Amino acid sequence: MSEDQYTRQDPREQYPRPGSQQGEEQPHPGTDRRMGPEPDHGERTYRGSNRLLDTKAVITGGDSGIGRAAAIAFAREGADVVLSYLEEEQADAERTAELVRDAGRQAVLVPGDLRTEEACQELVKRAEEEFGRIDVLVSNAAYQMAQSEGLLGISSEQFDRVFKTNVYAMFWLCKAAVPLMRPGASIITTSSIQAFQPSPELMDYAASKGAIVNFTKALSADLIDKGIRVNSVAPGPVWTPLIPATMPAEKVDDFGAQAPIGRAAQPAELAPAFVFFASQESSYITGEVLGVTGGQLLT
Repeated sequence: MSEDQYTRQDPREQYPRPGSQQGEEQPHPGTDRRMGPEPDHGERTYRGSNRLLDTKAVITGGDSGIGRAAAIAFAREGADVVLSYLEEEQADAERTAELVRDAGRQAVLVPGDLRTEEACQELVKRAEEEFGRIDVLVSNAAYQMAQSEGLLGISSEQFDRVFKTNVYAMFWLCKAAVPLMRPGASIITTSSIQAFQPSPELMDYAASKGAIVNFTKALSADLIDKGIRVNSVAPGPVWTPLIPATMPAEKVDDFGAQAPIGRAAQPAELAPAFVFFASQESSYITGEVLGVTGGQLLT
Protein backbone atom coordinates (compact mmCIF):
# COMPACT_ATOMS: atom_id res chain seq x y z
CA MET A 1 0.00 0.00 0.00
CA SER A 2 1.20 3.50 -0.83
CA GLU A 3 2.61 5.70 1.94
CA ASP A 4 0.74 8.59 0.33
CA GLN A 5 -0.46 9.55 -3.13
CA TYR A 6 2.96 10.95 -4.03
CA THR A 7 4.99 7.78 -3.39
CA ARG A 8 6.19 6.39 -6.72
CA GLN A 9 5.72 2.64 -7.12
CA ASP A 10 4.57 -0.10 -9.49
CA PRO A 11 0.81 0.50 -9.98
CA ARG A 12 0.24 -3.21 -10.62
CA GLU A 13 1.40 -4.12 -7.11
CA GLN A 14 0.27 -1.05 -5.18
CA TYR A 15 -2.90 -2.74 -3.89
CA PRO A 16 -4.30 -6.29 -3.64
CA ARG A 17 -4.87 -8.13 -6.89
CA PRO A 18 -7.82 -10.35 -7.86
CA GLY A 19 -8.01 -13.52 -5.81
CA SER A 20 -7.38 -11.75 -2.50
CA GLN A 21 -10.85 -10.19 -2.49
CA GLN A 22 -13.42 -12.02 -0.40
CA GLY A 23 -16.48 -13.11 -2.34
CA GLU A 24 -18.98 -12.80 0.51
CA GLU A 25 -22.19 -11.37 -0.85
CA GLN A 26 -23.88 -8.54 1.08
CA PRO A 27 -27.37 -7.10 1.01
CA HIS A 28 -27.56 -3.77 -0.80
CA PRO A 29 -26.18 -1.15 -0.16
CA GLY A 30 -23.33 -3.01 1.57
CA THR A 31 -20.82 -1.85 4.16
CA ASP A 32 -17.04 -1.45 4.29
CA ARG A 33 -16.77 -3.38 7.55
CA ARG A 34 -17.77 -6.65 5.88
CA MET A 35 -15.31 -6.36 3.00
CA GLY A 36 -11.98 -8.08 2.78
CA PRO A 37 -9.60 -6.53 2.27
CA GLU A 38 -11.07 -3.30 3.63
CA PRO A 39 -10.95 -0.58 0.96
CA ASP A 40 -8.42 2.24 1.17
CA HIS A 41 -10.24 5.58 1.07
CA GLY A 42 -7.10 7.56 1.84
CA GLU A 43 -7.47 7.34 5.63
CA ARG A 44 -3.72 6.74 5.94
CA THR A 45 -2.55 7.64 2.45
CA TYR A 46 -4.05 10.96 1.29
CA ARG A 47 -1.95 14.05 2.04
CA GLY A 48 -3.55 17.44 1.41
CA SER A 49 -2.07 20.84 0.58
CA ASN A 50 -4.90 23.43 0.98
CA ARG A 51 -6.01 23.22 -2.65
CA LEU A 52 -9.68 23.62 -1.59
CA LEU A 53 -9.26 25.97 1.36
CA ASP A 54 -12.66 27.13 2.70
CA THR A 55 -14.54 25.40 -0.13
CA LYS A 56 -18.12 24.31 0.66
CA ALA A 57 -18.93 20.98 -0.96
CA VAL A 58 -21.87 18.59 -1.25
CA ILE A 59 -21.04 14.92 -1.87
CA THR A 60 -23.75 12.36 -2.52
CA GLY A 61 -23.03 8.73 -1.73
CA GLY A 62 -20.60 10.16 0.81
CA ASP A 63 -20.73 7.37 3.36
CA SER A 64 -18.32 4.91 1.75
CA GLY A 65 -16.44 4.02 -1.42
CA ILE A 66 -15.61 6.81 -3.84
CA GLY A 67 -17.75 9.29 -1.89
CA ARG A 68 -15.84 8.70 1.34
CA ALA A 69 -12.51 8.98 -0.48
CA ALA A 70 -13.59 12.29 -2.03
CA ALA A 71 -14.78 13.57 1.36
CA ILE A 72 -11.47 12.71 3.05
CA ALA A 73 -9.47 14.32 0.26
CA PHE A 74 -11.65 17.43 0.16
CA ALA A 75 -11.36 17.87 3.93
CA ARG A 76 -7.60 17.45 3.92
CA GLU A 77 -7.46 20.02 1.14
CA GLY A 78 -9.42 22.46 3.33
CA ALA A 79 -13.09 21.93 2.41
CA ASP A 80 -16.19 21.63 4.57
CA VAL A 81 -18.60 18.97 3.33
CA VAL A 82 -22.26 17.99 3.38
CA LEU A 83 -22.58 14.20 3.11
CA SER A 84 -25.66 12.60 1.57
CA TYR A 85 -26.34 8.87 2.05
CA LEU A 86 -29.09 6.31 2.68
CA GLU A 87 -30.36 5.94 6.25
CA GLU A 88 -29.15 2.33 6.43
CA GLU A 89 -25.61 3.60 5.80
CA GLN A 90 -25.59 5.74 8.95
CA ALA A 91 -22.68 3.97 10.63
CA ASP A 92 -20.45 4.32 7.57
CA ALA A 93 -21.48 7.97 7.16
CA GLU A 94 -20.58 8.74 10.78
CA ARG A 95 -17.14 7.23 10.21
CA THR A 96 -16.66 9.44 7.15
CA ALA A 97 -17.76 12.49 9.14
CA GLU A 98 -15.26 11.58 11.86
CA LEU A 99 -12.45 11.50 9.31
CA VAL A 100 -13.52 14.88 7.91
CA ARG A 101 -13.58 16.41 11.39
CA ASP A 102 -10.20 14.88 12.20
CA ALA A 103 -8.90 17.03 9.33
CA GLY A 104 -10.27 20.12 11.11
CA ARG A 105 -13.20 20.67 8.79
CA GLN A 106 -17.00 20.63 9.17
CA ALA A 107 -19.07 17.60 8.22
CA VAL A 108 -22.85 17.80 7.94
CA LEU A 109 -24.75 14.51 7.72
CA VAL A 110 -27.96 14.46 5.66
CA PRO A 111 -29.51 10.98 5.31
CA GLY A 112 -32.16 10.43 2.68
CA ASP A 113 -33.13 8.67 -0.54
CA LEU A 114 -32.47 10.98 -3.49
CA ARG A 115 -34.98 9.24 -5.77
CA THR A 116 -37.44 12.08 -5.16
CA GLU A 117 -37.06 15.71 -6.14
CA GLU A 118 -38.11 16.74 -2.62
CA ALA A 119 -35.19 14.86 -1.05
CA CYS A 120 -32.74 16.49 -3.47
CA GLN A 121 -34.14 19.92 -2.71
CA GLU A 122 -33.93 19.25 1.02
CA LEU A 123 -30.26 18.28 0.70
CA VAL A 124 -29.44 21.52 -1.11
CA LYS A 125 -31.49 23.48 1.44
CA ARG A 126 -29.44 21.99 4.29
CA ALA A 127 -26.24 22.97 2.52
CA GLU A 128 -27.53 26.52 2.17
CA GLU A 129 -28.52 26.64 5.85
CA GLU A 130 -25.15 25.34 7.00
CA PHE A 131 -22.78 27.08 4.58
CA GLY A 132 -24.76 29.74 2.70
CA ARG A 133 -23.44 28.58 -0.66
CA ILE A 134 -22.25 25.57 -2.64
CA ASP A 135 -18.82 25.74 -4.28
CA VAL A 136 -18.63 22.12 -5.40
CA LEU A 137 -21.40 19.61 -6.05
CA VAL A 138 -20.27 15.99 -6.41
CA SER A 139 -23.12 13.88 -7.80
CA ASN A 140 -21.78 10.44 -6.96
CA ALA A 141 -24.60 8.33 -5.47
CA ALA A 142 -25.43 5.36 -7.68
CA TYR A 143 -27.33 2.11 -7.83
CA GLN A 144 -26.55 -1.01 -9.82
CA MET A 145 -27.62 -4.64 -9.69
CA ALA A 146 -26.00 -7.14 -12.02
CA GLN A 147 -28.35 -9.50 -13.90
CA SER A 148 -26.81 -12.58 -15.51
CA GLU A 149 -29.81 -12.85 -17.88
CA GLY A 150 -29.17 -9.39 -19.30
CA LEU A 151 -32.24 -7.61 -20.65
CA LEU A 152 -34.71 -10.32 -19.60
CA GLY A 153 -33.43 -10.22 -16.01
CA ILE A 154 -33.98 -6.48 -15.56
CA SER A 155 -37.35 -5.66 -14.04
CA SER A 156 -39.13 -2.38 -14.62
CA GLU A 157 -38.71 -1.68 -10.90
CA GLN A 158 -34.94 -2.12 -11.13
CA PHE A 159 -34.70 -0.01 -14.30
CA ASP A 160 -36.67 2.75 -12.58
CA ARG A 161 -34.50 2.62 -9.47
CA VAL A 162 -31.28 2.80 -11.50
CA PHE A 163 -32.39 5.86 -13.45
CA LYS A 164 -34.01 7.62 -10.49
CA THR A 165 -30.83 7.19 -8.41
CA ASN A 166 -28.23 7.78 -11.10
CA VAL A 167 -29.84 10.26 -13.50
CA TYR A 168 -32.94 11.91 -12.04
CA ALA A 169 -31.18 12.74 -8.76
CA MET A 170 -28.29 14.32 -10.64
CA PHE A 171 -30.73 16.47 -12.64
CA TRP A 172 -32.70 17.54 -9.55
CA LEU A 173 -29.57 18.29 -7.52
CA CYS A 174 -27.98 20.40 -10.24
CA LYS A 175 -31.20 22.34 -10.77
CA ALA A 176 -31.50 23.09 -7.06
CA ALA A 177 -27.81 23.81 -6.46
CA VAL A 178 -26.94 26.12 -9.37
CA PRO A 179 -28.70 29.19 -7.84
CA LEU A 180 -26.39 28.80 -4.81
CA MET A 181 -23.22 28.60 -6.91
CA ARG A 182 -20.98 31.52 -7.75
CA PRO A 183 -18.54 31.97 -10.64
CA GLY A 184 -15.66 29.59 -10.02
CA ALA A 185 -17.93 26.84 -8.69
CA SER A 186 -17.76 23.30 -10.02
CA ILE A 187 -20.12 20.39 -10.61
CA ILE A 188 -18.55 16.92 -10.79
CA THR A 189 -20.54 13.90 -11.90
CA THR A 190 -19.52 10.27 -11.58
CA SER A 191 -19.92 8.37 -14.82
CA SER A 192 -18.19 5.04 -15.60
CA ILE A 193 -16.23 2.93 -18.05
CA GLN A 194 -19.66 1.30 -18.50
CA ALA A 195 -20.79 4.37 -20.44
CA PHE A 196 -18.22 3.47 -23.10
CA GLN A 197 -17.80 -0.30 -22.76
CA PRO A 198 -21.19 -1.54 -21.49
CA SER A 199 -21.54 -5.02 -19.97
CA PRO A 200 -24.74 -6.95 -20.78
CA GLU A 201 -25.32 -7.84 -17.14
CA LEU A 202 -25.19 -4.12 -16.26
CA MET A 203 -27.19 -2.88 -19.25
CA ASP A 204 -29.44 -0.50 -17.30
CA TYR A 205 -26.58 0.85 -15.19
CA ALA A 206 -24.43 1.38 -18.31
CA ALA A 207 -27.27 3.24 -20.02
CA SER A 208 -27.64 5.53 -17.01
CA LYS A 209 -23.92 6.27 -17.02
CA GLY A 210 -24.09 7.09 -20.72
CA ALA A 211 -26.84 9.57 -19.89
CA ILE A 212 -24.60 11.12 -17.22
CA VAL A 213 -21.81 11.67 -19.75
CA ASN A 214 -24.20 13.34 -22.18
CA PHE A 215 -25.81 15.47 -19.46
CA THR A 216 -22.39 16.56 -18.20
CA LYS A 217 -21.34 17.80 -21.62
CA ALA A 218 -24.62 19.63 -22.25
CA LEU A 219 -24.69 21.17 -18.78
CA SER A 220 -21.11 22.39 -19.13
CA ALA A 221 -22.12 24.39 -22.21
CA ASP A 222 -25.20 25.71 -20.44
CA LEU A 223 -23.44 26.88 -17.27
CA ILE A 224 -20.15 28.28 -18.51
CA ASP A 225 -21.81 31.67 -19.02
CA LYS A 226 -22.32 31.64 -15.23
CA GLY A 227 -18.66 30.79 -14.63
CA ILE A 228 -19.55 27.28 -13.42
CA ARG A 229 -17.55 24.33 -14.73
CA VAL A 230 -19.01 20.83 -15.15
CA ASN A 231 -16.88 17.70 -15.55
CA SER A 232 -17.12 13.98 -14.94
CA VAL A 233 -14.91 11.29 -13.42
CA ALA A 234 -15.34 7.90 -15.11
CA PRO A 235 -14.11 5.07 -12.89
CA GLY A 236 -13.26 1.60 -14.06
CA PRO A 237 -13.53 -1.26 -11.53
CA VAL A 238 -13.30 0.11 -7.98
CA TRP A 239 -13.28 -1.94 -4.76
CA THR A 240 -16.33 -0.53 -2.94
CA PRO A 241 -19.29 -2.05 -1.01
CA LEU A 242 -21.34 -1.79 -4.21
CA ILE A 243 -19.41 -4.77 -5.60
CA PRO A 244 -20.16 -7.55 -3.05
CA ALA A 245 -23.64 -6.05 -2.61
CA THR A 246 -24.60 -6.26 -6.29
CA MET A 247 -22.51 -9.01 -7.86
CA PRO A 248 -22.34 -12.80 -7.37
CA ALA A 249 -19.45 -14.16 -5.28
CA GLU A 250 -17.59 -15.66 -8.25
CA LYS A 251 -17.53 -12.24 -9.95
CA VAL A 252 -16.27 -10.56 -6.78
CA ASP A 253 -13.27 -12.88 -6.48
CA ASP A 254 -11.76 -11.83 -9.82
CA PHE A 255 -13.15 -8.30 -9.85
CA GLY A 256 -10.79 -5.90 -11.65
CA ALA A 257 -8.82 -8.60 -13.48
CA GLN A 258 -9.97 -7.20 -16.85
CA ALA A 259 -8.11 -3.91 -16.34
CA PRO A 260 -4.70 -3.70 -18.03
CA ILE A 261 -3.16 -2.78 -14.65
CA GLY A 262 -4.48 -6.15 -13.48
CA ARG A 263 -6.50 -5.13 -10.44
CA ALA A 264 -9.39 -3.01 -9.24
CA ALA A 265 -8.78 0.53 -8.08
CA GLN A 266 -9.04 1.50 -4.45
CA PRO A 267 -11.34 4.48 -3.73
CA ALA A 268 -8.31 6.54 -2.67
CA GLU A 269 -7.04 6.35 -6.25
CA LEU A 270 -10.15 8.16 -7.48
CA ALA A 271 -9.93 11.03 -4.99
CA PRO A 272 -7.22 13.08 -6.79
CA ALA A 273 -9.40 13.30 -9.91
CA PHE A 274 -12.26 14.82 -7.90
CA VAL A 275 -9.88 17.23 -6.18
CA PHE A 276 -8.47 18.28 -9.55
CA PHE A 277 -11.89 19.11 -11.00
CA ALA A 278 -12.93 20.88 -7.77
CA SER A 279 -9.79 23.00 -7.62
CA GLN A 280 -8.71 26.05 -9.58
CA GLU A 281 -5.99 23.93 -11.18
CA SER A 282 -8.63 22.77 -13.71
CA SER A 283 -9.87 26.31 -14.42
CA TYR A 284 -9.66 25.86 -18.21
CA ILE A 285 -11.38 22.47 -18.24
CA THR A 286 -15.13 21.98 -18.58
CA GLY A 287 -17.27 19.37 -20.32
CA GLU A 288 -14.55 16.73 -19.95
CA VAL A 289 -14.68 13.10 -18.84
CA LEU A 290 -11.58 11.89 -17.00
CA GLY A 291 -11.18 8.12 -17.05
CA VAL A 292 -9.67 6.48 -13.98
CA THR A 293 -9.91 3.01 -15.45
CA GLY A 294 -6.67 1.12 -14.94
CA GLY A 295 -5.88 1.38 -18.65
CA GLN A 296 -9.29 0.58 -20.14
CA LEU A 297 -10.04 3.01 -22.96
CA LEU A 298 -13.00 5.40 -23.02
CA THR A 299 -13.95 4.54 -26.59
